[in-house]
Amino acid sequence: MAKEIERKFLVRGDHWRDLVSEKLTLRQAYVASMDDRSVRVRLTNDTVATLTMKIGRAMTRDEFEYEIPVADAEELLGNAIGLVIEKIRYKVPFKGFVWEVDVFRGAHRGLVIAEVEMEDESDDPELPDWVGREVTGEYRYSNQALATQFEQEYDELSHSA
Repeated sequence: MAKEIERKFLVRGDHWRDLVSEKLTLRQAYVASMDDRSVRVRLTNDTVATLTMKIGRAMTRDEFEYEIPVADAEELLGNAIGLVIEKIRYKVPFKGFVWEVDVFRGAHRGLVIAEVEMEDESDDPELPDWVGREVTGEYRYSNQALATQFEQEYDELSHSA
């Protein structure tokens, strides 16, 4: 079983764009959602599809991910709970870690969140000057909440770092 260990931050400014190494277009949604677990479908660049189950709500979660046919992903997106999340993900290497900066489109346009995945909870990545307030553990900034609790949470989201 894989573990996902990540920290999440709001982003300020856009000078991180000069450091981008890769750009991905993502559409993702949830086919099951509970307090401490979810099943997500994701389509990347309209060519690669995955089904992911995550368990837990802390910095470290169990994660199971499987590639599925693109046609299956399209059908699952059409049957999703809540909103389909649309975003552009930019990979930004910084001092030994690869940051993923998600620029949301559609219903969450204007929201920009950076995540850094770590090998261990004790890892202490240096924070780039373009990250702002840490939102790790704030459920309302999780993709699961953004998709399934849009109406309740949108007004409370801060779009600035």
